[in-house]
Amino acid sequence: MNIDWKAEAAALENEIEGLRRAIHRRPELGNHEFETAARIEDYLRSIGVETRRLLDTAVVGRLHGGLPGGTVALRADMDALPLTEATGADFASEHPGVMHACGHDVHVAGALGAARLLAAHRQDLPGDVVFLFQPDEENDGGAQRLVDAGALEGVDAVFGAHVSPDVPSGCAGVKYGKFYAAADVFNVTVHGRSVHGAEREKGVDALAAAAEMVGVALALQDGMPEGERCVVTIGTFRAGTARNIVADTADFTGIIRTLGPWARRELRERFVAAMEATAQLYGATVDCRMIVGYPGVVNDDAMTALAERAIAGALGEGNVQEIAEPTLTTEDFGCYLEGRPGAFYHVGAGCGLRLHSPGFLPDGKAAVTAAAAHAAVLWAYLNPEG
Repeated sequence: MNIDWKAEAAALENEIEGLRRAIHRRPELGNHEFETAARIEDYLRSIGVETRRLLDTAVVGRLHGGLPGGTVALRADMDALPLTEATGADFASEHPGVMHACGHDVHVAGALGAARLLAAHRQDLPGDVVFLFQPDEENDGGAQRLVDAGALEGVDAVFGAHVSPDVPSGCAGVKYGKFYAAADVFNVTVHGRSVHGAEREKGVDALAAAAEMVGVALALQDGMPEGERCVVTIGTFRAGTARNIVADTADFTGIIRTLGPWARRELRERFVAAMEATAQLYGATVDCRMIVGYPGVVNDDAMTALAERAIAGALGEGNVQEIAEPTLTTEDFGCYLEGRPGAFYHVGAGCGLRLHSPGFLPDGKAAVTAAAAHAAVLWAYLNPEG
């Protein structure tokens, strides 16, 4: 069955963009997406998609196909950022200090548009589509909590997407293998012994030891094997109480970003070992607390190939590009991929400003393009024979 998803999405442009604008006007921070969730539920029910709530603000929708088949999921994140909007749009945020600066309004509208498109063909749909509207991607991460709550039970594969200013309007980008970085945060506290600054040799300078550790930590990112991109960021450093007292404690915090499970384990181990060895050189002791964060996004090759073919068929061969390099930004979609095969792709934002900018505003085609791309991918997964 040959369906022109692009044309059908274009026919719904006003409806899809209207959803996007309504969501953009009323942004909500992570775990407080109550109005957004209610709007999603109302829309899904209006097109015959059953819904249920998880985690207070998560919405799980299920579209039952008219034919027997598998079950595939699509994820869209819902939360906004604590940022004051400066787009000048006539549908700008009505909540001071909160805005959709990461394009999650587009993600929600695109997923709702895909639900609308697929619902129109439900009688020919072999299987079910589960729509995961996820809270709190920007903070502690809602993906793992949704998985733990059973959102993927019975699901065979999962897909998702993010708007990107690096992809042209009306186009999509796919990436095979490693795509987004894993992120692990660390808190390091160094313990020394305080003395008068004139007799520093009688104490243990925690500040000096910590300063050395910072340099050692930053050098670790250059010591990984060739091709293993990673970055160590030191975000805070605190030590000392007075200019003439050797500091007895110092602490610094930061984040390690790596691509793929091997690099993640390796750099974490190197980091802890390097901090302990440096502390020993100074006669200090160190507490190094590593907090495991997002696992990164590593796409399944077969699912990525399926997505690439389906999107090219929907948008046109020249409107799908292969993304050359992975990004060291993070995204909790990888939590779904730890339990199911799937792929994450990009949709053109049609906006030159970067994500998390107060001026970031994808164009009106972004959600429509996302709807067509999603519908094509989900349909293709459930129709492996075409």
